Amino acid sequence: MSRFVFLLAAVLAAGIHAGAARAATPAPGPAVGDAAPDFKLQDQKGEWHTLAGERGRWVVLYFYPKDFTPGCATEVCTFRDDIVKLRKAGADVLGVSLDDVRSHAEFAEKYHVPFRLLSDADGATAAAYGVLTSRAGMRYARRETFLIDPEGKVARRYVDVDPEKNSGQVLADLAALRAGH
Repeated sequence: MSRFVFLLAAVLAAGIHAGAARAATPAPGPAVGDAAPDFKLQDQKGEWHTLAGERGRWVVLYFYPKDFTPGCATEVCTFRDDIVKLRKAGADVLGVSLDDVRSHAEFAEKYHVPFRLLSDADGATAAAYGVLTSRAGMRYARRETFLIDPEGKVARRYVDVDPEKNSGQVLADLAALRAGH
């Protein structure tokens, strides 16, 4: 019996590690210069939004794993605290996770979020952007940010995002891009 338990544990562990390896290989998603995939998602108030509806403005589209987790709270608060600077730079901020509208509403209320948090409950938008992943059977969006220009093209993609510094990176790049550098 103990040999069976040992073999079962080894098989399960190998499957988990193999699954983790597959999850670590993301879909490519759009590169800088590519058209950003359009979407139709609901915000924390239940209102529908599309990327096409943002045409003519810069868009900061940031994906995050889960409402109410420490890193995600830090990131949403950093973007919240920089929202006036971002808007003065002509950018709208959109946060996206696989959480539902109700969770986003509670998260936005708790942290006084002045921008839209979009619910990608089926993960289709995260998949289109190459950020959908899973671990231990849980699907979520990896923490990545896309700076999208007024014509709808990806101007910058931030892959290894630090929740405390991402907003500042976006602001600096937005200023350089708007200045033509």
